[in-house]
Amino acid sequence: MAHAVRYHRWIVGELAPYLGRDVLEVGAGSGNVAELLLEHGVGSLTAVEPSGGMFRLLRERIGGDPRATVLRGRLAEVAGGMQGGFDSAVYLNVLEHVDDDRAELRQAFSALRPGGHLCIFVPALQWLYGRLDEEVGHLRRYGRGELRGAVQSAGFRVVRLRYFDAAGVLPWLLYVRLLRRELTAPAVSLYDRWIVPFTRAVERRVPPPIGKNLLCIARRD
Repeated sequence: MAHAVRYHRWIVGELAPYLGRDVLEVGAGSGNVAELLLEHGVGSLTAVEPSGGMFRLLRERIGGDPRATVLRGRLAEVAGGMQGGFDSAVYLNVLEHVDDDRAELRQAFSALRPGGHLCIFVPALQWLYGRLDEEVGHLRRYGRGELRGAVQSAGFRVVRLRYFDAAGVLPWLLYVRLLRRELTAPAVSLYDRWIVPFTRAVERRVPPPIGKNLLCIARRD
């Protein structure tokens, strides 16, 4: 997914109105999104990543930016002193990897200031779940009700909850779920170059009734 530059810019564009100044990104991986968040102009970014290999790449990628703090571990392990310190907490393709997602979201709630926003992006539609999900460590794909329930149980008020990337449902179903093919860099680049701009323009005007992913914005009141 490092080749999905337009796709990631689309996601960050949707989150932008809710980011605020001080941003926490949980599960920042190798820094694809962290780099875009800094490019967007946030005042500070704390990027948390538990994987040693990914952490090294993340640190190499953004560690030189004075606005960035890079921490290795899970949020629960590094959260000391971070309570109430952030305007937003970003979980992009992370929550589906977490055993106890509700406990994780309670940690995010504590990390946010009152009025801060939780920004979540997850895979949707459990009937799309297949071998690739298993291989990359997905424990689930979310339904709208399931995600809403998890977010509300942590104390948040849902502001936006919508499907994302309707055009990706059929290719994922056929190519990944039924044919059991791998996602290759050329295939991702092709989709990113030709499909994402069109889909983004359409979904800006018409919220889709279905989508490969779910985007949720919630507020700590």
